[in-house]
Amino acid sequence: MINMNKVYASALDALHGISDGDTIMLGGFGLCGIPENSIIELQRLGIKSLTCISNNAGVDDFGLGLLLKTKQIKKMMSSYVGENAEFERQLLSGELDVDLVPQGTLATRIQMAAMGIPAFYTPAGYGTEIGEGKEVREFNGKKYLMEHALHADFAIVKAWKGDRYGNLIFRKTTRNFSTSMAKAGNITIAEVEHLVEPGELDPDQIHVASVYVHRIFQGGNYEKRIERKTVQLAANS
Repeated sequence: MINMNKVYASALDALHGISDGDTIMLGGFGLCGIPENSIIELQRLGIKSLTCISNNAGVDDFGLGLLLKTKQIKKMMSSYVGENAEFERQLLSGELDVDLVPQGTLATRIQMAAMGIPAFYTPAGYGTEIGEGKEVREFNGKKYLMEHALHADFAIVKAWKGDRYGNLIFRKTTRNFSTSMAKAGNITIAEVEHLVEPGELDPDQIHVASVYVHRIFQGGNYEKRIERKTVQLAANS
């Protein structure tokens, strides 16, 4: 009989097997929906020479910024330097290998891995440095670059709710890259705010099915920071 219970007691237990030099996808957009507990545990474990695939690298003292600060990331594949001054500094100084990918291309490369499609063509980046060395084909008079699907040794995502089988529900925009990343890792680890019993989740509301998730644990103490808070003064009467 197959054991469908994929629950681990903690982030430490769930992250076992991640080694120096591995490639990891981490869900989130800015600071929205990032796997906070897992990132903190990766920092504690001291795993180094990581290739991290994420939309951006958090901020200086939170999110992936924690791993940049401790020099645990060898390469970043992302679409945005963002609000992280340390990311910018390491990029400009040559300390960090950075592959800046157009945001739509990054999302689609992950989606193609999830769908089992090895490559696709896109006009994004043609005629720029991004296109150097890539195959170019013309369709209907327009030039396209060939981009390869993007896989990872581990995909780590954070969901709102999950059951013991690994079915996941995300809250609003926290889905971002996570629903695709969860399907593109050789091993997918999900941390959730609420861990529930099988049958408690409405099947019509599930965003990632259990077949894609290998490990799940309940996180805690989420800060849910805002990357940049913007306020507007009331108009003068």
